[in-house]
Amino acid sequence: MNDTGRRFKPTGFTRLIRAFGVSMKGLAGAYREEAAFRQELALAVVVIPLGLWLGRNGIERALLIAPMLLVLIVELLNSAIEATVDRIGQERHQLSGLAKDIGSAAVLTSLLLLAVIWILVLWR
Repeated sequence: MNDTGRRFKPTGFTRLIRAFGVSMKGLAGAYREEAAFRQELALAVVVIPLGLWLGRNGIERALLIAPMLLVLIVELLNSAIEATVDRIGQERHQLSGLAKDIGSAAVLTSLLLLAVIWILVLWR
């Protein structure tokens, strides 16, 4: 703490190390608590190597892999939304349901994007 009673926030390399640790904690929590994240991670274990193998050049490989990473990112955000809504309260509320439904729709949209890109890139 400084002389005004405020805590110092880490900067530079220390901040990066702490941010990495927090991110790893988040990934571990998502893996432990979210079945959908585990399923999509299992899909990624298949899709990413397959995309590297089937892509004819760097651009195609990137196009085949990137949407799978996007699916994982969107699922993490959806899980965060769901956890926040559940933390606020367990009673049913129209806006809580809408927030969860929109998050789910974002995951579905990212999965559709994955499928469309794979079809477009591989349909020669």
